[in-house]
Amino acid sequence: MPQASRKPVELKRPRLKLLANTMRQSAAQQLPKGNQRPTFWDRITQKAFGPAPKQGCVTLVGAGPGDAELLTLKAVRALQSADVILFDDLVSDEVLDLARREARRMLVGKRGGRDSCRQEDINALMIKLALQGKHVVRLKSGDPMIFGRAGEEIAELHDQGISVAVVPGISAGIALAAELGVSLTHRDHAHSVRFVTGHARSGKLPEDLDWKGIADPETTVMFYMGGRTAPAIAARLLSEGLPAETPVVIAKAIGRPQFQLARTTLAGLVGETSLLAEGEPVLLGIGNVFANRGVRANSRPDSGMQKAANS
Repeated sequence: MPQASRKPVELKRPRLKLLANTMRQSAAQQLPKGNQRPTFWDRITQKAFGPAPKQGCVTLVGAGPGDAELLTLKAVRALQSADVILFDDLVSDEVLDLARREARRMLVGKRGGRDSCRQEDINALMIKLALQGKHVVRLKSGDPMIFGRAGEEIAELHDQGISVAVVPGISAGIALAAELGVSLTHRDHAHSVRFVTGHARSGKLPEDLDWKGIADPETTVMFYMGGRTAPAIAARLLSEGLPAETPVVIAKAIGRPQFQLARTTLAGLVGETSLLAEGEPVLLGIGNVFANRGVRANSRPDSGMQKAANS
């Protein structure tokens, strides 16, 4: 006689508890400590209470400047629950090491002046993976909401009805202030701080900025991605009346072992070339708060070129 087909068996909570207790010791012996044990129990729970929803979701996660210890707990949880991680070129290996081992990792880096993934292709890939039921983590260096094109990605995902969450990260400007032990809004020197892009879509100096406001002596300005346009930025600020002796810091690889820092003035920035070559993105800090050399928060000597404040 043909064998009768087996009917699905619903696993009730008491039976699940009994099964889990019998499996616990065996799982502890066979699975090493780390991500494998939580993944195992997550899948057991999914089998017991039903499959995951058919449509996935996307989480935009800020990876910070590079130091994995600067990640939030929420960012780590997102990395450990991801099916696919689309990460930027500047995300460090130490951060990626915190992700779930089974997660698929895909580099979608965007770097100025280099071959890069198009934003349209990144958007399409996120949508495709999420519609396949994946939990996609879009891992961005720094903070997703500061010069990270998060607005474009969120809009595209919402248009497709895909759920999006955002986990903030430490932006490079904030990380540099912590590295130097300098308050960007020190009440004796600055009443505001501005985060400004260092180049337009053309790669040249932006002309549609509020240059008069940026040149306010009582404002601290952080220029992101300003390596190629730094001399032009300095010249423009000088023409708007910002004093030539205004302190400037030039930083690369913030939060990483290869961190580099140079100090100069606004006048000195016009002819600066030491740290402005291609490579790591350049962050410029301009303002009187940088006159105080202070105590480095991590007590390490500057690894880059040191310039006198009156150069």
